[in-house]
Order: sequence, then structure tokens, then C-alpha cells
Amino acid sequence: MRVLFIGGSGIISSACARLAVSRGIELHVLNRGVSRDRPLPDGARLVQADIRDPQSVRDALGGLTFDAVVDWVAFTPEHVHTDIELFRGRTGQYVFISSASAYQTPPARLPVVESSPLRNPFWQYSRDKIACEDLLVQVYRDKGFPATIIRPSHTYDRTLVPFDGGWTVLGRMRQGKEVVVHGDGTSLWTLTHHEDFAKAFVPLLGHPRAIGDVFHITGDDVLTWNQIAEHLAAALGVTAKLVHVPSDAIAAADPEWGAGLLGDKAHSMVFDNSKVRRLVPDFVATIPFHRGAREIVAWYDEDPARQIVDERLDKVMDDLAARFRA
Repeated sequence: MRVLFIGGSGIISSACARLAVSRGIELHVLNRGVSRDRPLPDGARLVQADIRDPQSVRDALGGLTFDAVVDWVAFTPEHVHTDIELFRGRTGQYVFISSASAYQTPPARLPVVESSPLRNPFWQYSRDKIACEDLLVQVYRDKGFPATIIRPSHTYDRTLVPFDGGWTVLGRMRQGKEVVVHGDGTSLWTLTHHEDFAKAFVPLLGHPRAIGDVFHITGDDVLTWNQIAEHLAAALGVTAKLVHVPSDAIAAADPEWGAGLLGDKAHSMVFDNSKVRRLVPDFVATIPFHRGAREIVAWYDEDPARQIVDERLDKVMDDLAARFRA
């Protein structure tokens, strides 16, 4: 099977690229060739072009056709429209990577299923993903464009700290400083290791029953935000000092941080993965976050140059902790 990844060196796509190659897929990866953190696996074929320059893509691909094309870096309807024009008639499947943050926020019921409503009035990123999905549903219905929509939730690898600020939060823990946790820290959150995501995703490539359909792919490791913080602290060998701050107060202090909370992380999100398991019956997520937390800390400790503190956000956290300290 011949597959094209647009992107392929991101958190989620890198794990999928490795698994695809290991399973004998002829993988072509179209990107600008500038990533160093996640190099392409041996056996993947680099197609060096810029997806935002359609003519460069046509020139680089020549007459190649594909069983599946996956765009990991499409975020707006304009991006998707370009893909439709580029790949209509030259792929058996087009896979759009949407987001579980597109689901109704806050959710009316749990667990979330694929038929749950899509509505997020808080986060433009999510509304753009919904608009992309609407476009693909239309072209599938009207013209038979072979779209599959995938909605990841919070998927991480060793480079991604689940809290805003990245290393800033881990650095605060290591220094014995307080860490801000939104709400009372008891809302439920689903974290998915990127290798677990790949186990469900790769078998959907070229799967005829996935055409015209939508699937979310998440792990089953459901934790409170307090527990997430505590697992990271344990991996650091320290005890977390948590300060609970209302999400509205965080949004008032830092609108960008707040948008991701009010539009996503502040609300409990638990998912029913039975739909994807009907097509991939052996999918089992096996990497719990306490193990993932150790991978994250080890990666940052391997190279102190990675331990970058966001000074502005660190100051915001100091101010919030002082205001809401018990």
C-alpha cells in the first residue's frame, strides 16, 4: 500500500510514520525537511515541498497516486480545499486530522461518541476544524470525495508536557514553587500516548469501511488534573504544590491560556472508543500516563537546553498562585 503523509514529523504523525513503515507500507512524507526532533523512520521517502505552495507539491509528486493521503497540518477550510484540488482522482482515501475539541463544549453527556454534537464557542482553532469537517462531508456527499475524519484528543509524546507552559511547569515543581491547576483539579481528562494512537490509526489507512466516516482515537487512561500533576511531580522526584484557580480567572490573566481551558481542558472529557474498535478490533491502549510522565522528564533531563522557561507565563503563574493561595 502506498500512503502519503503531509507533515509526518509531529507528535502524532511521527509515531504513525514509524508504525506504518514497520508494517510494510510504502510511506511518502511531504514536508519541508526541517524537523530535527522527530526524524523520519528508515524506509520512509521524503518528498520535499511546501503544502502551502500547491505547484511545488504537483512538481514534487509528479504522477504518483496513493491508496491514502493524510494531511496532518490542515487547520482551515482553505487548507482542505487546496488538498481536494490536489488529490481528487489521485488517492483512494483522504484522511483529515480534526480534533476532539470540536465536540460540544461543555459536553451534554459522557462518554463522548462520534455522533455527539460539534460546537465550540470558546476556541477558534476548534471552530476552524469544524468548518473543515463540514466541507469534507459536503464534498463526500456531493462528489464522492473519499474522506475519512479522525478526531484525536490530547495526544502526547516525550516532548509534550500536558500543562500550558511546557517545561515552565516542571521547572516550577523542581524548584518547589506552586503550580496552577484550573478549577478544583478534579475534572476528568483523557491523555493518549502517540504510540497508542498509532495502533488504531494505521489500520484505518486504506480501510474501505472508513471512507465517508469519522472516528475519534483516544486512550482509556482517564485522570483528574490533580493526578496528572502528581504523576509529573513523582517522575521528577518531588511533591507537587498545587494552587487551584478558576478557569475564568486564568482566562482573564492570560487569554491564550484561557482559550485552551474554556474551549477544551476545563471540561471533563471521556470517550467511547467502541466505533474505531469495530474496524480495528485489536486496538488496546497500553501506555498509562505515569509511564509517559517518566518519558517526558527523561527527555528534558537528557539535554538541559530543552529546559526553556517561559518567563512571561511563569510570572502569570506566580501572580495567580499568590492571589489564590489557600
